[in-house]
Parts: sequence; C-alpha cells; structure tokens
Amino acid sequence: MTSLLTAVSRYADAHADANGIARTPIPGLSAVRATAPSGLLHDVSRPMVCIVAQGGKHVTMGTQDFAFSAGDTLLIAADVPIVSQITRASVAAPYYSLVLELDLAVLAELAAEMEAGLVADHAPVRVDPTDVEVADAALRLMRLLDRPASIPVLQSQLVREMHYWLLAGRLGTAIRHLGWLEGHVRRVARAVALLRTEFAQPLPVERLATVAGMSPSSFHQHFRAVTSLSPLQFQKHLRLIEARRLMLSEGKSASGAAFEVGYESVSQFTREYGRMFGLPPVKDTKAARMKALDAA
Repeated sequence: MTSLLTAVSRYADAHADANGIARTPIPGLSAVRATAPSGLLHDVSRPMVCIVAQGGKHVTMGTQDFAFSAGDTLLIAADVPIVSQITRASVAAPYYSLVLELDLAVLAELAAEMEAGLVADHAPVRVDPTDVEVADAALRLMRLLDRPASIPVLQSQLVREMHYWLLAGRLGTAIRHLGWLEGHVRRVARAVALLRTEFAQPLPVERLATVAGMSPSSFHQHFRAVTSLSPLQFQKHLRLIEARRLMLSEGKSASGAAFEVGYESVSQFTREYGRMFGLPPVKDTKAARMKALDAA
C-alpha cells in the first residue's frame, strides 16, 4: 500500500479542489484528500469502492456503522443513503483515498465470462482489507495518469482488470448481483438513474416501475429492499442534498433552493431539511460556512 499511497497523495496534492476531490481523466476514478477531520456529509451514494491509503473514515447507513482506515476498502454495492465523516486526518498526515465508481456494464460482462454462481451477499455496504491484486491494479491506474497519451489506449483494460479482481476477491459475493442483467438491483438502478436526472419533477411510482420493468407493488418492494428507502423518500433525499449544495456553493436563499429542487412549500422544505441535517437551512449553512472558515 505504500506505493499506492505515494501515487494517490502526489495526484491529490496537485489536483484536489476546494472540497478535497481530485478528479482524474479516467471516468469514475478520483482521489480524495483531507488535512483535518470533516463534518458529517450526507449523500445518496452510487455503487463504488473506496480504497483508503492513509487516515480513517466512518460511514453510517441506517443503523449500521462502519469504521475503516489505511489498508481497508469500503464497498457500497447499491444506490443507498449514507452519512460519512473523515475521522483521522491532519496537515502532517492527511487522509488519502482512491474512489472508483463501479461500472455495471463491465461487471455484467465479467460475471458472464467468469460464470459466477448465483450465490451473493446483498449487504449494500461492506468493509474488508484491500486485496493485493486490487491494490496493484489501482496503482497501475494511478501511474497511467503520469502518461496522458496512454490513457485513451489503456484505461479501459485497466479499469476492467480492477473490476475483475474486485469480483474475484473478498468483495466478490457482495458485488456479484450488480452483474445480473435482469436482477432486481439492475432493474431498480434504471429507476434510480431517472430519479437522479429528474428529481425536481413529480415522478409517479407507475412511471418508475415501468422503467424498472416491474409492477408498481413489486417495484416498491424491491426498491426499498435495494436502497433502504421508498421511491418518495429517495427523491426527497436527492432534493435536500442538492438544495444544501445550492445554498453552500451558489449562495441560493433557502426559498430559492427549495423551489429549484421541486418543493412547493418553503415551510415543508424547512421541516424536512431540519430532520435530515439537524438544523434549519439558514442555521445549517451558517454553521457550515463558519466551520469552513475555521478550517482555513
């Protein structure tokens, strides 16, 4: 992991934005850097793996808590709401991690070629020690960034190789179902993609069910089983997270953000925002800005 830490830290130190995210030219691959413990971050995560190279992090999904640190890999195997916090980071020893969004099409191809069995662990979040083969593939992906001309030629095969080792390793049973083309997770994922795109619009469950290729009752059951939320709750999470981003990053007022993400009632927005983030919009954004100023 020492070589991977060197590669991730070098890239993140040079390219991280104000939020500590260093996106790469390879789709879905990014490095993360933090020089201090963070506040709580709410998100509806996509399927992904996070390889921690230094520092520590804590993730909560529902009533489950996961703590992980250097040498561990966090897997999120479904679109689920999480609350995360970087817990161990400093100027002298920053938090560094490498994040790769899982490509469901690549997983489907590999699952077919590997003739993977139908036994799978459907836990949406897991933490395990990073497999040596996964760390090696991740290191070669990072080294590719030093040779920009080689990225268009080699990125696809290296990303595919990393997915292969993930399927073949400790986390394989937990991500195997993502490769089943007509599995419930893949069907729900089609509806989730629509929700992510049109969350500010009214989306009847019948339309979502049609996109997923299920009856409304079956869709509702499987959607909750995969994401831990009802479709309406999922949409609400997306709206509130985007509203908070609009207020913090673009300076929108609470009412302006509420209307932009699809709320018709500011009072309802304020109540639901407070339940999710712990404070009403104005107080929450003021506290977040003060924390950012203190950290700077």
